[in-house]
Amino acid sequence: MTTTIVVIIVSGALIIGAVWGIYGNLSKKLEGFLVALAGGALLVSALLELINPALEQNSVLITLTIVFAGAIVFTVLDYLIKEKWGSKSGGGLLAAITLDGIPENLAMGVALIGAEPLSVAALAGSIFLSNLPEAAGGAKEMAENSDSKKKILWLWIITALILSVSAILGHFLLADVSNEYLNYIKCFAGGAVVASLALEVFPKAFKEDKYWTGLATAIGLVLALFLNSLGE
Repeated sequence: MTTTIVVIIVSGALIIGAVWGIYGNLSKKLEGFLVALAGGALLVSALLELINPALEQNSVLITLTIVFAGAIVFTVLDYLIKEKWGSKSGGGLLAAITLDGIPENLAMGVALIGAEPLSVAALAGSIFLSNLPEAAGGAKEMAENSDSKKKILWLWIITALILSVSAILGHFLLADVSNEYLNYIKCFAGGAVVASLALEVFPKAFKEDKYWTGLATAIGLVLALFLNSLGE
């Protein structure tokens, strides 16, 4: 039951954000502010929840290599989406959410096994905080460059469903996998997050909101750190 609730909250943030971005009144400055806020939250998630556990428990060399591999894979896919496959604006953010979201949600499903309520709330809150504005900004850009808003919305709904399935599979199929390999899955996601922040999130935020981007990033970071502290 707990897993279902968390999956609905986390994946629902993508759908709510997409609806807001496509059909709502989202100004460019507010969009940039929210995307930067999400970037701050993702910084915390990447370092504390995805990468740091492996640095403490696994081989440092292997951990850092896998982090770098995640960044390489995201960078290559982002390049292909934008330069070779002709994706409209916003496609990079969708790729970011999907690529780092699948391993992140697999690991989240496992983390929910026997987790304390505060830990569950902190994890769900951090991911919700990053998914909502990212989806709003990405969907808005895609809708502005597409003739079919309904098609864009369905694309985000399908993405949310894929991530939901990832979390459920992680909960039921990866429960017996060693912590070492789960940490490596998270590290790959962490590397993808770092690359997405550099290529998609912060450049987009600064373009729309200029110097408020720094403040918004700090707010997202502080909120995510606070949520993370609740789960300790």
